Amino acid sequence: MKRRNHGLDEREMELVKLLMADCKSTGDIQAKLKKLFAGTIEQMLEVEMEEHLGYEKNSVEGNNSGNSRNGYGKKTISSDYGDCEISHSP
Repeated sequence: MKRRNHGLDEREMELVKLLMADCKSTGDIQAKLKKLFAGTIEQMLEVEMEEHLGYEKNSVEGNNSGNSRNGYGKKTISSDYGDCEISHSP
């Protein structure tokens, strides 16, 4: 029997399969999606910071530049998944 893909491409279907492997209930799915959402936002902010500063995290290019990274802070963002806590560069 052929499964429906609900308009998802092959890569997205692979993500669905990975998600299904760890989830036993709809609550598990919601919790996992919330974590994935927060992780995606963190990664986007990290890339944005690298673009802004002009060097990658842990690069020696930032040493003594006056514009170096200074650790991480926590921030709560609101989304369709509820409040999500993310780490970000201040």
